[in-house]
Amino acid sequence: MTSASASDSAPARRRPVWVTVAVSGAFGLFYAYVVWNAVTLLVAQASGPLGLNALGWAVLGLTIVFPIIAFGVAFAVGYTRPLGEFALVLLVGLAVVAVLWVNVLAYAYTYGAQLLG
Repeated sequence: MTSASASDSAPARRRPVWVTVAVSGAFGLFYAYVVWNAVTLLVAQASGPLGLNALGWAVLGLTIVFPIIAFGVAFAVGYTRPLGEFALVLLVGLAVVAVLWVNVLAYAYTYGAQLLG
């Protein structure tokens, strides 16, 4: 091993933990906002005069659980990557959550009677 190759293999500098916490916390607020809206929709539908049937509970329950799982998967995939890629992975996860949320809202507005008791 030559001295030139030894200097090339110097360990890469790790980013500070607070940067990872700040980026994931900022994106986590957006994920939490989606969860909050999903809980609000579930409570509003379940406390209505007709309540919810099993399909309604499953669909609206999925909108609560899915953003939490998506954030966990995006965090696990992007944690070891550079900061820009980490933020991009969290953004892609948020986009997937947004697509699911819009699909559930469109389904609820179009076929909402099928979700009710």
